[in-house]
Amino acid sequence: MNSTVTRRAFLLGMLAAPWAQGAEVAYPRVMRGARLRFPRDHGAHPEFRTEWWYATGWLARGKDPVGFQVTFFRARPRWASDNPSRFAPRQILLAHAAIADPRRGRLRHDQRAARDALGLAGAATRTTEVWIDDWRFELERDSYRARIAAREFSLALALRAPRAPLLQGEGGFSRKGHRSEEASYYYSRPQLAASGMLDGEPVAGVAWLDHEWSSQYLAPEAAGWDWCGINLADGKSLTAFRIRGRQGGTHYAAPGVAFTARRSWRSPRTGVEYPVAMRVEAQGLAWDLEPLMDDQELDARATAGTVYWEGAVRALQAGKEVGRGYLELTGYWRPMAL
Repeated sequence: MNSTVTRRAFLLGMLAAPWAQGAEVAYPRVMRGARLRFPRDHGAHPEFRTEWWYATGWLARGKDPVGFQVTFFRARPRWASDNPSRFAPRQILLAHAAIADPRRGRLRHDQRAARDALGLAGAATRTTEVWIDDWRFELERDSYRARIAAREFSLALALRAPRAPLLQGEGGFSRKGHRSEEASYYYSRPQLAASGMLDGEPVAGVAWLDHEWSSQYLAPEAAGWDWCGINLADGKSLTAFRIRGRQGGTHYAAPGVAFTARRSWRSPRTGVEYPVAMRVEAQGLAWDLEPLMDDQELDARATAGTVYWEGAVRALQAGKEVGRGYLELTGYWRPMAL
């Protein structure tokens, strides 16, 4: 049997199985009015069901632009383990990394998955420090450092973050649905100065970090989300998202936020059609998002069990570029299950 398929089946089984007849976990709820505290909230929140650290950005390699994405996920299994063994799966770690290179016309990407055991993978609680084997993402003083040794590329970046975190929603409480429990704690760090090495070549650019944790991210009626994080040329930033319903259309979005498809692309591998060019309305303004390249589909079935589109985009107003960032389109292959 293929080793990737075997690993995925093993990890998904660990997330679902009632290990050693342990009790079902009572995940804490995200509460409005809770105050985020730093540096503690840069770290992991292992009591919650799911969490991610999501870094994206545009880099210049000589005169050529490339996009990058590095994401680490932490998941707490549904069942508590009474097994005292250090191999017992109390936390699961997943990681995705991708390079959008127009010269190749497709993503170069890789993925990892592991248990939080024996120091081979983990997520620290005191500040950002998450790793799987030799893949690492951590905060050192005012800079995040990513080190990824993938099958098709190597990436070592420093993302300088001198500004305070941008708290999304209501002081970091971000609604994701109509029920009170459908929410996350969520902050961003836009306009990060990025520098480092890609495949042994120097690169530099501007990046974005999201850190989000939750126990019930999506409503049962939801299929997935459209999200964008854009670093604007004037030093400001744009964050917008909508949760799409399983029956189509928008299930939930903040007041004044709208996504309208302008052009679609169909994957030759999966047959999934994605609205890769979008008009986004927020804050009384509108931006047209155009992809760096159409084929930025990420097949993460070997770890997260899903396929989605996540790509570098330009933000335009009246046909003029005013920013760069990333667009994420999930739930177009199958409804998301977090």
